[in-house]
Amino acid sequence: MEGSRRPGDVIAERYRLIDLLNEARGALFWLAWDNVLARHVAVHIISEDDPRADELRAAARRSARILDPRLLRVLDIGTTSGACYVVNEWGEGVSLNNMLAEGPLAPRRAAWLIGEVSEMIAHAHAAGVAHGRLVPENVMIDNRGTVKVIGFAVDAALHGLPEGRTSTEVVDLAGLLYAALTGKWPGISTSSVKSAPQQHGRALRPRQVRAGVPRTLDTLCDEVLSPYPGPHDHGYDSAGAIAAALMDYVGDPTAMAEAEAARHRGNTNPRLPRIEALVLAPDPEPEPEPEPEPEPGPVTAPEPAEETVAGVPVFYDDDVDDVGWASPNPVPPPPPPPFEETPERPLFAPDPPEGRATRTPRPHENHDSAAYWPWETGTGTVPPSLDAEHDHEDDDSVPGRNWMRTAWIIAASLLILVAMLYAFNRGRDSGDDSDADDDGRATGTTAGNVVLKPVGISDLDPFGDPPEENPDLARLAIDGKPSTVWQTSGYRQDFGPGGLKPGVGLVIDLGSNKSIASVSVEVGADPTALELYVASGPEAPASVDGLDRVAGATSADGRALLRPKEAAPGRWVVLWLTSIPGGEGQHRGQISEIQVRE
Repeated sequence: MEGSRRPGDVIAERYRLIDLLNEARGALFWLAWDNVLARHVAVHIISEDDPRADELRAAARRSARILDPRLLRVLDIGTTSGACYVVNEWGEGVSLNNMLAEGPLAPRRAAWLIGEVSEMIAHAHAAGVAHGRLVPENVMIDNRGTVKVIGFAVDAALHGLPEGRTSTEVVDLAGLLYAALTGKWPGISTSSVKSAPQQHGRALRPRQVRAGVPRTLDTLCDEVLSPYPGPHDHGYDSAGAIAAALMDYVGDPTAMAEAEAARHRGNTNPRLPRIEALVLAPDPEPEPEPEPEPEPGPVTAPEPAEETVAGVPVFYDDDVDDVGWASPNPVPPPPPPPFEETPERPLFAPDPPEGRATRTPRPHENHDSAAYWPWETGTGTVPPSLDAEHDHEDDDSVPGRNWMRTAWIIAASLLILVAMLYAFNRGRDSGDDSDADDDGRATGTTAGNVVLKPVGISDLDPFGDPPEENPDLARLAIDGKPSTVWQTSGYRQDFGPGGLKPGVGLVIDLGSNKSIASVSVEVGADPTALELYVASGPEAPASVDGLDRVAGATSADGRALLRPKEAAPGRWVVLWLTSIPGGEGQHRGQISEIQVRE
């Protein structure tokens, strides 16, 4: 069958084959042109004797029952010349597996994309039909920014998979979300996307693979891909439940669809060429009879042949696909003017005329050139006017004396400046440390002389479900690298009475009781409000209830200084975030470095 199909062949007297896109497992996938409706279509072809032929026809009929704009529909099925064929809509765009080759998607974009797929699959499951092989290769965003599902039911039949795999598709839907968030594939069906890392036979949670994954999406993936009995089951057991959870997270799917359409509006990828009917060349005209050769005459010089010069292309407006050519100007441009030669300049001044002094006084000077030194090279006497002038002045004319005086002035100025800086720093260090009050904004000045080295750090989220706040990132707040950060989850509201929780924080273990003089904090964005608690005891505090608040501050210029009024003794330093900055529809706090001073 492979050798009997070539580009240009017509299937069922309607579909002209253009390009063989894929060939696997005895099945051919062609880009073709519908001569009746003048549009591109996708054609699957297998041998009529193939055991999958009957299931392929049945799968095409099942797929035709689903009417959804996100589905590339089946348009035609049939048998011709010993081959079974199925015709689908043609779509141009980027499949999810190719998108992930450039990196994971943003969480909200990933939720919107898989939410659209989940809604479409939920409609199909309600009609009793399953896709059968839901992998990243079969999910696409077309050039208009619309989500499209490819190979519905037909792709599973070509891979020899049974129909009705609805429970498998629920797991694969969560796998699509996992892949969009992390770039790794944990689903049941096979895919070309790299497999997700596993531990004890279970795929790692998305938050363990990629930092910053929202907790809602992380929980959805974990509960579906690695189910376990417990009180926190959210009921993600159907495509409809997954679609509802994802669209609730997205909030406004219309705005996301418009943003996706705007992203693809500037797409400059060339469209596939339209295939028109074949145009046959006209019959050649009969050649004219040759004229009789002229009699030989006097030999004359041949006229020069006309030279041809290629013009430059002229591109018209965007609505016109034609390209013109600008003819060259028959009159050659005049040659550029010659460069003016730079007049020669002597390297040395010319020698004076014979019998004339080497240097002469200026015209306005009234000195006797015969006796005035240094105009003459002889030993003339100094004029009386100059001698009298030197009698009244100090001997400043001694070479180097003015430069020495200037150097002494500069050195004295530098000494005075150094003394002023030293006095200023002494005064600032010895003054009262009132750079920031208990609840005011920090100025960046720290108190205490010794920086304490923590022996451990952990997150503190007593109001979370589960009670954790990116614990794997907590160590980044004390690693001495401002470029690494611990961050909270993303929240739709700020902390406080009207928020989801009053706050979250970090607990720093100093190993033993220390006298805390100050805690300086570098944050990722302003304003971030923080409170400081210090506790003793063998166990780390599980909440801030019952602890005494010893300081508070709000960050400015990315820094905050928390300084107790009196040195606070304790082993456990609790840094509690009560307000975090917002942006791009969510609030998130970040801490890049913490220093505790004694």
